[in-house]
Amino acid sequence: MPLQHSSARTWQRTVLLVGIVVLLVSLVVAVILASVLTQGKQEISPKMLKWKDRGTTRNLQEVILGRCYSYVMARHPELGDKDCLKIWESLKHAFIYKNPCNITTEDYQPLMELASHPTPCNKSLFWSKTNDLVHRYTKSNHNFLTLEDTLLGYMADRVSWCGDPSFPGINYESCPKRSECESNPNSVFWKMASKMFAEAACGVVQVMLNGSIEAGAFRSSSIFGSIEISNLNPDKVSAVQIWLMHDIGGPQRPVQLLQCVNNPDHTDCRLCSSMETP
Repeated sequence: MPLQHSSARTWQRTVLLVGIVVLLVSLVVAVILASVLTQGKQEISPKMLKWKDRGTTRNLQEVILGRCYSYVMARHPELGDKDCLKIWESLKHAFIYKNPCNITTEDYQPLMELASHPTPCNKSLFWSKTNDLVHRYTKSNHNFLTLEDTLLGYMADRVSWCGDPSFPGINYESCPKRSECESNPNSVFWKMASKMFAEAACGVVQVMLNGSIEAGAFRSSSIFGSIEISNLNPDKVSAVQIWLMHDIGGPQRPVQLLQCVNNPDHTDCRLCSSMETP
């Protein structure tokens, strides 16, 4: 009997050891298969979409946060309650990991609410095709504000961004032009910001247009022509004054001195040009 008992125990141990070995082999095989399948997925993972415009600005987070802090801490301390970290997170969530041709106004709504602030009456200055001139003017004359002089515009001026469904969710190589798709991150952002800037305007509104463009100073397809002018509130805006700017050499204008800084040798920039002797 003791011998039979010992044999039974030895058999049970043998079966248990075999079972453990089989289990360990199964686990090793499972790990190897999982590794192979994972590598295969990585190899066939989708690549970044390719577009025709420049990609997301490098160090975008640092740029946006730096500009936000500069604006609310140094330039406009009255807006010190703005939360720049929340503003950045709202901007990021508006486009990261999203197809850059499927951006909606709902994506940017939290950002618009966080970064908006009142615009003083009689200070709104709109523009079209006068980008460089109008901003040199507002830098020297603080009586007027363009969209780019607000917090939203100041943060986003001359930077770009777009997402991509694949990792890491941001495309630094290329972003879509407006001609490739209208609902791209930058176009939707500027349309919403422009609409909000126009709706906030009150009192006398100024508009700087380029009178030296062959196609005409006013273009219905421009942001001013298609969005801003139609969102001015007639109950809040008492008058619209249009400044028709010409290239140097044309009729005199309020910003001629600024233009002469870049063209000091032009005849119109000589202090006594009309009094020169023959």
